[in-house]
Amino acid sequence: MSSSKKKRMSMLDSLASAGAPSPAPQSSAVTPMMSSNRALRSARDAVDGHHVWELDPTNIVDDRMEDRLDPADVLDLRDAIEANGQTVPILVRRAPDDPDRYLLVYGRRRLEAIRQSEKVTKIRALVANLDDDSALRAQISENMGRRDLSYIEKALFAKDLVASGFGTQSQVAEILTVTKSAVSMAIAIVDIVGSDLIRAIGPAHGIGRPRWDALGRAIDENGLDRERLSQIAEEARGKGVESTVVDDSVSTDDPSVQAFEAVAKAVAKALKPEKVPSPAPSSSVPLKIGGKRGGTVKRTAKGLSIELASGDFADWVETQVHDMIEDLHDRWKQRSED
Repeated sequence: MSSSKKKRMSMLDSLASAGAPSPAPQSSAVTPMMSSNRALRSARDAVDGHHVWELDPTNIVDDRMEDRLDPADVLDLRDAIEANGQTVPILVRRAPDDPDRYLLVYGRRRLEAIRQSEKVTKIRALVANLDDDSALRAQISENMGRRDLSYIEKALFAKDLVASGFGTQSQVAEILTVTKSAVSMAIAIVDIVGSDLIRAIGPAHGIGRPRWDALGRAIDENGLDRERLSQIAEEARGKGVESTVVDDSVSTDDPSVQAFEAVAKAVAKALKPEKVPSPAPSSSVPLKIGGKRGGTVKRTAKGLSIELASGDFADWVETQVHDMIEDLHDRWKQRSED
């Protein structure tokens, strides 16, 4: 076997082993990672003769479940392919109703980059014989091997998998190699924030679960207008993209992160302030003892205070105050009951 053919045959094997843990003792249990790797190996085994084809990008249809919020953000990849060529083929399968067209299994960014290129007219692809379920599993497995999907992109993908009928939350958790509670929480966050608002914000790399969760709760608990927040996000992203392209000192800020921060700021500003009870006005009444002023009764927001002028009477009251207050309290209770 030639070295070039060996290289082509090992291509999907390399993808399947990417991110896999170090070898461990054999076990009869099938782990989620093993299941994920098996999907890629099945795709590898289904490739037609392991031949890399050069296809017309316009003949490839991408009707898969969306796994990225910025599929068109491929300028750097386009430039790299134009400069160095396409090093890793995409994976496609033949369209069942049209032998001249292909359905994308994975490689969306590479496909979009070459579609945007004026220099590269053909895309290198492996052609596999896969049914719908196997193609989706291969897409999922390839996604889990990538490190550039943000938290909210993975959350949206998990929700779409469950909603599409691919499987239960437990089954989706198994193939995504996460816990069921992680899938449940991700879906809950997508629901509470809102898919439209999430797509308006974008992937927001670096913004993790706690901040998305806090944002969603604040929006929901205060009944904020998600459509208006989506407009704020789109405006912020537009300004971010514009500053990245136009400014002499190119900003490295992610426009979608700027959009998230703009929405978070708008939400914080719109939060309903807690009602703080206004303090009761203080009042002071002279206290007469034996026909003469002997102290003061003062009412404040904190309560009632009695101040006696210093002297023998004040000293005696100090020794009797507990019994006196108890007696007054009993009299008050008796009056209340009557």
